[in-house]
Amino acid sequence: MDITELMEKAKDAATVKRVFGEPIQHGDVIVIPVARIAQGGGGGQGSGHDEKGEEAGGSGGGFGFAATPAGVYVIKDGDAQWRPALDVNRLILGGQFVTVVLLLTLRAIFKRRRRKR
Repeated sequence: MDITELMEKAKDAATVKRVFGEPIQHGDVIVIPVARIAQGGGGGQGSGHDEKGEEAGGSGGGFGFAATPAGVYVIKDGDAQWRPALDVNRLILGGQFVTVVLLLTLRAIFKRRRRKR
């Protein structure tokens, strides 16, 4: 794959249709899904000499793309409201972090009380 083909694919992936989904209408309510987009790319070219002293060349490129739900816009009676998506994994990880900090703090408090006696 050459660099121009890679750039075309990157350009196609970075369209507004990836961030905002197709509107969904149910009665007088319109829902527009929204996603967080992350992308990156890179390329390289190298040349050097192989074991026989002949010139060796190389090239490469890559592109990555990820999308996660962010939430939805709800439009009803001319009023738009943002409803964020709940990331359960992030919520659980945050709860675990708070629990560990709490346990370490309690441990430090009990150690100090034991030393004072």
